[in-house]
Amino acid sequence: MTEDRLIDWARVRELRQEIGEDGFEEVVGLFLDEADETVARLTAESGAKKLAADLHYLKGAALNLGFSALAAQCQDGERRANAGDVSTDLGTVRAVYAESRARFLGGQAEAFAA
Repeated sequence: MTEDRLIDWARVRELRQEIGEDGFEEVVGLFLDEADETVARLTAESGAKKLAADLHYLKGAALNLGFSALAAQCQDGERRANAGDVSTDLGTVRAVYAESRARFLGGQAEAFAA
């Protein structure tokens, strides 16, 4: 399997092994629902503090589920927002999330193949 810049498949497999297949499916469902909502509401107009909080949440959840590119985008945006800078390109954050989500959902069969 080639290295995936969007998804840390080793982390995904590790999480699935740690919590079991049923627990994994539940965690994935919760993450995707909450991430969809959070990504949709990301806006600089909400202010630096709210933007930093939303990006912090996404970063942590993304790291837990192996969305490495999204976590990196969120970390940069969170750092900026914590400094009062709300100029993070939220379109890029949304695009990385959408691409990561699609790659994750499409790549699970290959990642979990024995």
